[in-house]
Amino acid sequence: MSTIVIIVAVVVVLALVALVLRTMARRRHLRERFGPEYERTVEAKHSRGAADRDLRAREERHETLEIRPLPSTVRDRYARDWTSVQEHFVDSPDQAVGEADRLVTTLMSERGYPTENYEQQKRDLSVEHSRTLEHYRVAHEINKRAGGRDTSTEELRSAMVHYRALFEELLHDGTGSPDEKRR
Repeated sequence: MSTIVIIVAVVVVLALVALVLRTMARRRHLRERFGPEYERTVEAKHSRGAADRDLRAREERHETLEIRPLPSTVRDRYARDWTSVQEHFVDSPDQAVGEADRLVTTLMSERGYPTENYEQQKRDLSVEHSRTLEHYRVAHEINKRAGGRDTSTEELRSAMVHYRALFEELLHDGTGSPDEKRR
């Protein structure tokens, strides 16, 4: 009888160790994949377990999306459109920031990301673009205030820089940037 109790205890301990190791491996995967978004989600959810579940749900949703690279002709057209938006900044900074937001959203849609609302856009982008997601957040916040007395030209310029970071990543994702191709 005591042998059976010892065997059961060992099996339970081994199962618990396996569960802990599996949880640690999943958490490490999520931290590596989501970068700064991992800690942001932990803070928002007030729990690592809840954050882990949320981030895994994002990954699962992302798997159902049909994210696609852009053909070079389409990438070139978007690059020209971005240049045009930047040129508009000189005469109308607040309108150019709005144009940048719309261009980024259009590019996201063309790549296959749903664009029904900003909160879902952030969640979907976080899976593959967590490193530039903060740029998008900052730019979006400035864009919401653009046109009022609350935004300076410097803030609007900053929004353009932030939008460009995500724009460039979306534009060249999976295809390499022009600089990478020259190396």
